Amino acid sequence: MALRVAVIGSGPAGIYTAEALVKQSGEAVEVDVLERLPTPYGLVRYGVAPDHTSIKSIAGYLRRVLELPQVRFLGGVTLGEHLSVADLLACYDAVVYATGAMVDRRLGIPGEDLPGSVAATDFVNWYCGHPDVDPSRFTLDSSEVAVIGVGNVAVDVVRVLAKTAEELSATDVPHDVLERLGDSQVKAIHMIGRRGPEHAKFTLKELRELGALANADVCVRPDEAVVLGGDFPRQVRGNIEVLQSWASREPAGRPRRLDVRFWLRPVEILGADRVEGLKLERTRLSDEGRVVGTGEYETLPVGMVLRSVGYQSVPLPGVPFSEASMTVPNEAGRVREREYVAGWLKRGPTGVIGTNKSDAAETVRTLLSDLAGAGGGPLASVDALLAERGAHPVTYAEWLAIETAEAELAKTLGRGERVKLVGLEAMLRACRP
Repeated sequence: MALRVAVIGSGPAGIYTAEALVKQSGEAVEVDVLERLPTPYGLVRYGVAPDHTSIKSIAGYLRRVLELPQVRFLGGVTLGEHLSVADLLACYDAVVYATGAMVDRRLGIPGEDLPGSVAATDFVNWYCGHPDVDPSRFTLDSSEVAVIGVGNVAVDVVRVLAKTAEELSATDVPHDVLERLGDSQVKAIHMIGRRGPEHAKFTLKELRELGALANADVCVRPDEAVVLGGDFPRQVRGNIEVLQSWASREPAGRPRRLDVRFWLRPVEILGADRVEGLKLERTRLSDEGRVVGTGEYETLPVGMVLRSVGYQSVPLPGVPFSEASMTVPNEAGRVREREYVAGWLKRGPTGVIGTNKSDAAETVRTLLSDLAGAGGGPLASVDALLAERGAHPVTYAEWLAIETAEAELAKTLGRGERVKLVGLEAMLRACRP
């Protein structure tokens, strides 16, 4: 009898885990990839910026894994709602949790919960068509917007804010979202980092993409681009050179302006009923290398604040979780007997998409070593259990029907290769007419 394994989550970590299980096992193995949404690929579908088509092409690789005969996709199945951990352990020889890091970290400052103060995750999910976010969620009626953070996600957000709807028309942005981007009143975007240019987390490639914006002038203040001596890695040196070159050029008078700011930390989001401003404090490094305030303040007259200071995982029902590390405690991927973890839920939000491949391989080595010769015992049927509870999982063939509908919508609208359907109802109508 084949070893049966459930993988919870169909993002890169989950699908790389399924692939490793099939490839590493010397015995027969069957993998069910369970996903709460009707659509697979996780962050590749709902986290990668729509104009980053080269990164989104990773979906082609993930697709080939889901099409392996030993792998089955079950969409629309939620842990804690349709199945418990005990249910999974009754139906499978082992379970691997790979649900990623789904929410943004908080700033912990006054005014953070005012309307107009938004986690960057929500904004990214909006322009990526995530069914959890209504397309009417954002109205870009503020002339000035602040984006807190200087990582790749922050760069993606400011790039989407800076571009015109025409520039994004050929991407898979949902049409309702594209129309709202077309109506945007945003004229000034402020991207803010607590430290200096040498500490920024964006890659050189992402940074250069900002410099190529046709609809926005990118500006850096000369005094904020100064870097004290140091032997920096090549990537950091490249970032510094680009930023310092921007600090010495004059704006070209484009419709929008992007100010890349450093050595500032948010201390308060201002406003009565909604965001009306952002109070910032000038920072410096202490002798110990810590960021400290200088007592010098400035206020930006922004009507929206997007917080992009890192992702974090959320606890899963019935699964151990460390509030200190915001991960599932594990040893080389092992959580408890027959329970394992992979991806950001295992190690925290570090690395790139490809990092999940080696991470998944480690977890699978642990799992296969633990369960060597243990497969084939009597197990309950997950299909029967789900049917008994009124759940009807979305199959891989039904997911392909959603893809087809999105391609047809793009043709109808004269837009690119696909336009994402918005909302669970639209997706289910496409795959179950």
